[in-house]
Amino acid sequence: MKILVTGASGFIGRSLCLDLQAKGFAVRALMRKPSAAAADYECLFGELDNEEFLSEALSGVDIVVHLAGRAHQFGKAAKDVSAMFKVNRDFTLRLASIAEQRGVKRFIFVSSIGVNGVETGLAPIDETSPATPVKDYALSKYEAEVALSRAYIEGASGMELVIIRPPLVYAANAPGNFQRLLKLVRSGLPLPFSGVANRRSMISLDNLTDFIRVCAIHPDAAGELFLVSDGDDLALPEIIDALSVGMGKRPRVFYFPVKLIYAAGQLVGKRALVTQLCGSFVVNPAKAMKLLGWTPPFSSRNELVRSAREFMLSAEKCRSRPEQSE
Repeated sequence: MKILVTGASGFIGRSLCLDLQAKGFAVRALMRKPSAAAADYECLFGELDNEEFLSEALSGVDIVVHLAGRAHQFGKAAKDVSAMFKVNRDFTLRLASIAEQRGVKRFIFVSSIGVNGVETGLAPIDETSPATPVKDYALSKYEAEVALSRAYIEGASGMELVIIRPPLVYAANAPGNFQRLLKLVRSGLPLPFSGVANRRSMISLDNLTDFIRVCAIHPDAAGELFLVSDGDDLALPEIIDALSVGMGKRPRVFYFPVKLIYAAGQLVGKRALVTQLCGSFVVNPAKAMKLLGWTPPFSSRNELVRSAREFMLSAEKCRSRPEQSE
């Protein structure tokens, strides 16, 4: 079975390709340009708007896992969201269309939990919960979901569609807010979060790649949408505690009223960051577990500890590199 992975040089893509290869799959990795992520599986370099390239890349492929997308734009590009929709929606539909023409059996689209908004409260959401995308990135992913569903579920296509909405994906090299949290804990600064009583659903990188693998081969995944997580919903102080353990540090948190944390975030233009840290976002992954018989192979606490430990080891290697070169 040959699996093509787009966005193969990215945070999730590289790990997925390595995991699939280790499990005995033939992997074809698509990247925009040569990268350090290229490994001893088949790597192709090209753009998603090049139909001739895509047609050749999809030859002989059984399953596509589509990870490539545009998440954040900065500077002048941030004012023009059309590029984001072009990549995340239009290029996705074109890729799926060419995949169908080339006889691909299953198309797995990795979307975003942002399709369900930015906060849930303590009540968990599932696949039946309404889509409430707030950010342009989430909206572009949702529009791609809707168009794909119409074409490959409601239509008469022979290609099967699977949609996955993962929450925050974490590992030692995770980008974004998780990386910022790792650096905060490493700094040893006292953090004002002991009074935060939220719940956050997350998924470790290894749990996500395992779930994608199951979606690639399980017959009952066809035509389905999945909200997936580690299955453990942790409060921010619990996350900080696990990261501190992995770093060999004592957790340094103190009490500060949560309302004032939100107010401070609003004042300095970081309201969204505070919401992601202190707000609740709870996912019910029961459908994935019941329909596919999938159980996350790794516990969230162990994965957080391991992420922090590997983060520290990586930082140590970076610091020692100049000394080694002298």
